[in-house]
Amino acid sequence: MEKKLAIVTGANSGMGLATVIALAKKGLHVIMLCRNEEKGKRALELAKEESQSSSIELMIGDLASMESIHHFAETFKANHDSLDVLINNAGVVTLKRQETKDGFESMLGVNHLGHFLLTNLLIDELKRSDVGRIVIVSSGAHKWGKFNFDDPYFRKGFNVVKGYGRSKLANVWFMKGLAKRLEGTSVSVNALHPGAVATNIGVDRDTGFGKRFIKLLVPFFRTPERGARTAVFLATSEHVKTVSGSYFYDEKDAPLSKLAQNDELVERFWHWSEQQVGLD
Repeated sequence: MEKKLAIVTGANSGMGLATVIALAKKGLHVIMLCRNEEKGKRALELAKEESQSSSIELMIGDLASMESIHHFAETFKANHDSLDVLINNAGVVTLKRQETKDGFESMLGVNHLGHFLLTNLLIDELKRSDVGRIVIVSSGAHKWGKFNFDDPYFRKGFNVVKGYGRSKLANVWFMKGLAKRLEGTSVSVNALHPGAVATNIGVDRDTGFGKRFIKLLVPFFRTPERGARTAVFLATSEHVKTVSGSYFYDEKDAPLSKLAQNDELVERFWHWSEQQVGLD
């Protein structure tokens, strides 16, 4: 039998790397989707060493660029007919307002819109799997998230806490909208809160600013391995094989905010997202 095939975004460090190692140990063939080739190569060697598996490969793609996402999807499709697991793990936190290459506010652009486009481009390959699974790493921060359709990219009054919460609410709305569209197919989608994990999420992607601050917080946070457990559970466990449209914490169903469960807003946000990435 062929190995099951998984893609993990943001796989070069932290929870993404821990997820890759855990999946490889379970016998899956894992594609590490990384933005930086040099960091990706180092992470690939570490993942192979830690997992004792050679079934791991590196592919380059930048979730802050729609052009790069399209290129990644085309390259993947040229080499693979189906996909069993997609783990949307990559995430950024920017202390100051930044924009992606396409003009999206960075946290909403990378944490949601990049993954929204990637997932939709790979949906046919996921449907060709006997049991396709999509896992979206959200956060308890969705509970303070609010969305302003008149200023979605925070051009006025940017605030890092509100911006991050907005991007994590977007993750849950995406999960809810996708679950509805996948009803009756072989593909499930669920979201999760990994807990407070010590990763590089708050470190500037280009300058490295914030690394010292993250090191100070490490003793108070979960390890990346602990944070990855629920993602790995949703990707592999028989217990959730038929579960879709749910939100998990510590491998258990967890409550969502009332706003996150608003079906009217879920639909409005889905159509807005399609327009932003050119899928409408």
